[in-house]
Amino acid sequence: MKHSLIQLNDLPDEILMIILKKLDNDEVFYSLIGVNKRLNTLVHDTIFTSHLTLMKYFSDDSINPLSDTILDRFYSQILPAIRHQIQWLDVESSSMERILLSTNYANLYRLGLYNLEIERAKHLFTNSTILTDLFKNKILSLIIHISKSKKQTSTKDANTIIFTDIFTIFTNLQELKFDSNSINPRRLSFDIPPPICISSTLLELHINVTHFYDCIYLLDGRFNQLRVLHVNTFWIRRSSRRTINNTENLPNLKCFSLQSDTDVDDELIFPLLHRMLNLEKLHLCLKISGRNSFIHGNNLKIDIMNHMSQLNQFTFNIRSTIRLHNQISFLSNEDIQHTFNDFQNNQIISCVDYFSEMERGQCHIYTYPYQLKEYHQITNNFPGGIFKYVREISLFDERPFQHEFFFQISQSFPFMKKLTLINQKPQNDKRYRKVDDDNQHLSIIEYPNLSHLNLDEAHDDYIEQFLIDTKTCLPNTVYLSVDYQVLKRVTQHFTRNTTRINCTKLCSLGLVGICQIPKYVKEYFPYTRIL
Repeated sequence: MKHSLIQLNDLPDEILMIILKKLDNDEVFYSLIGVNKRLNTLVHDTIFTSHLTLMKYFSDDSINPLSDTILDRFYSQILPAIRHQIQWLDVESSSMERILLSTNYANLYRLGLYNLEIERAKHLFTNSTILTDLFKNKILSLIIHISKSKKQTSTKDANTIIFTDIFTIFTNLQELKFDSNSINPRRLSFDIPPPICISSTLLELHINVTHFYDCIYLLDGRFNQLRVLHVNTFWIRRSSRRTINNTENLPNLKCFSLQSDTDVDDELIFPLLHRMLNLEKLHLCLKISGRNSFIHGNNLKIDIMNHMSQLNQFTFNIRSTIRLHNQISFLSNEDIQHTFNDFQNNQIISCVDYFSEMERGQCHIYTYPYQLKEYHQITNNFPGGIFKYVREISLFDERPFQHEFFFQISQSFPFMKKLTLINQKPQNDKRYRKVDDDNQHLSIIEYPNLSHLNLDEAHDDYIEQFLIDTKTCLPNTVYLSVDYQVLKRVTQHFTRNTTRINCTKLCSLGLVGICQIPKYVKEYFPYTRIL
């Protein structure tokens, strides 16, 4: 350590700052504060002190607390020393109360509370006086992340109660992100009679709701200063039980994002959008079914853009499906692309597929660069591109996927973690199957970040595609889910040498269609946890 400090002291301040910025700020403080006068001055820079994150993020999106040794030093030495400089604090549930009570945060205005179990969150926001006494008028921005508890005893209304109580505790709140980035987000439902929830200070809200009518409820005037709304809703369907006013204009709203994970009724959405007279930014992520024709550029212009004179940024990811009922003519991808000729500010990608066996047509349109974490139902017509934000994909087609297709997928999604494949059509090019080693003409495909591979509904050829080592090189972190009988055939009763290397690499294996794991299976997967 002494030798390392001598090397650090030999570097100019500019280089040292570049190095320190690469580290987590808890590591910077714990390792360097108090070491010497020069390093102490550098780590007290506002770059490190204004936003303090006292928890650890992992590659699987989980959040863990810091070690007790590190936290003890923060409680006793570091936090009291820099308390006036801290403006934004992110803390994990288990250490939250002690961190918040360890000193007086005079200039704290933004607070992130992570890994809160629902019961603990309910107690904190309904009974505890800690937040009220310390931060009632200070906090302008609040982030709530609720974890999934194994001992779930709360009613479905607990989330809504917590959401309502937040505005009682933080009376000057301007920004709220309520469990908006969680893997399994908490959805709020404002059933009749709705809770009393009003704020004249809130400017920005990120939230997940159960039904589209919950979104309309939030825009009924109770947050009359709202400028930015990001909402993820599960259902956008008509309901005979819910009638909420959807006619009053929303002149203050400048930015709106709407996402739904299930098929939606687009005729419900347009009246809401027409209320946003001064909207400047709009993002839509929707699956639309039940129409007689695809959603394309002309629909977006007539139903949305012509009603928003201030709109200057419009991004979308819309997948529309239609039933094929004796159609004579079909829109091609070129036809769809032509409808976007007047869109000047975005690069629009379209992909049209017709599935004769399912009697269904699909049109996927989206703005590029693609910003979402998921890209589903990729077919052989996939247009390509680089998708650096995508972590999860699914592949589906009624036509076979060839080796070259998988190579394109690996190049387009370099940070992909989860892949699901649904295809029962055998591959056409099976030259590699004549002799296992006769496969040198094909490039070996790598998926360096893959951790979850679902092949439950895949033809034998795709199991081979991923397990034969001359076709694919799997990392050592993969969980594979596959049908037992298919795996048995592909591995030639768990004796095949060309699948042995990738099988040995699997960290865990989920076998569908078998109750008891034979000994010879365990021997073929010596380092794998078999489920």
